[in-house]
Amino acid sequence: MNKTWIRIVVVVVLAAVVAFWVYFDKQRQQQNPEQQIDTTLNAMPAWQVLKEQEPAMQKRIRDQIVTMQKAGEPEQHIIDVIQPQILSLQMARLQNAPDANVVDYMKANMEQTAAIQKVSDDACFRFLYPGVKGGVNPMRVLDKALLQRRLHADADMMRAAYGKNRHTVTPAEREAAVNDVRPIMKSLADKYGEDIQLLQMPEKAVGKEKLSCDMVQDMWAKVLALPEQKAAGVIRLAVSELD
Repeated sequence: MNKTWIRIVVVVVLAAVVAFWVYFDKQRQQQNPEQQIDTTLNAMPAWQVLKEQEPAMQKRIRDQIVTMQKAGEPEQHIIDVIQPQILSLQMARLQNAPDANVVDYMKANMEQTAAIQKVSDDACFRFLYPGVKGGVNPMRVLDKALLQRRLHADADMMRAAYGKNRHTVTPAEREAAVNDVRPIMKSLADKYGEDIQLLQMPEKAVGKEKLSCDMVQDMWAKVLALPEQKAAGVIRLAVSELD
């Protein structure tokens, strides 16, 4: 498989996967900072899983959030610092989660991305590529039902990765995933031409926010249209390159 295509797949795995884990509700401003943070985080199903599976990491992240919030750091900056830590853990968990959970996790991501694009193409682009123009916190633009769907998909995936049906990736699965994603990337290249490179180089996509968001969703729609086992294999292959 063309290495450029592999890199493109990796880039669009959704960097903003946990942007909404940090959210300071105006209704809780009367609480002190630590109470506010604990109230918010404890309402997140995946935060509870993190407490169960990685208590040391959970404490470190909480302390980091508290320190940054007390220092007056902007919400989006806190998100940008914390986000990669949670993302890295979730990408590792996807390697061991059962096929159904892996696919549902990515479907929830795509539902969220599509909903954010309905708000605006710019918000969608910022959600996918926070490092280019600054990110966006989905909790401030999406309805509660969709956010809860996403939060539970995260938690279910993380918990299933430790469950009795946990998955083990084999060399055969990775080889099959490479073969499965090749025609998908070729079809995108045929459709979008040189613009497909914007998926790998989003910094050059300013002014083409709608096109960038459309391409990301087009790619994952094609992956998710595969049989469940194949779709899960492609997702695991993509996120494994983030390790």
